[in-house]
Amino acid sequence: MHDRSDAVVIGVGNVFRRDDGVGWALVEALRGHSAGVRLPRGTVLRESAGDPAQLIDLWEEAGRAVVVDACFPSAACPGRVHRWCPSPGEVPSPEDGRHSTHGLGLVHALRLADALGRLPASLVVYAVEGADRSLGRGLTPAVAGAVRPLAERVARELASDPADRQGP
Repeated sequence: MHDRSDAVVIGVGNVFRRDDGVGWALVEALRGHSAGVRLPRGTVLRESAGDPAQLIDLWEEAGRAVVVDACFPSAACPGRVHRWCPSPGEVPSPEDGRHSTHGLGLVHALRLADALGRLPASLVVYAVEGADRSLGRGLTPAVAGAVRPLAERVARELASDPADRQGP
């Protein structure tokens, strides 16, 4: 368990699988202020390999959670960002076409948390379309180019009142 925080940003992925490391790259950009953004006081930054139990533990004590992960749809547009706000009872099954390089992925964690009543009160998922999930380090240029704008977007989202947030 972690101490209660106002918000947590969780970067999900594997830095040794190229674009799958985008979640970790985003957290690193926020941590090092290299994106030129400031997060609200009380925001915690964490990385995860995608283990469902760990994800639930990381977001459970936060008032708001933002999760950033890569996705690899069949017709990918590398660097394109999707925003998703899963609601209790509306989390899709893992077979609904979401792709992950993790054994069990984010959708599995969301389904488990939903079933256990452990979804955070406010949860936003950002999925960044990737091009390369082969072995190796470093993001492809299109995905690397999405990190700074997404960091700015996450910071703006966390600075806003949750009641004022708009949909995708």
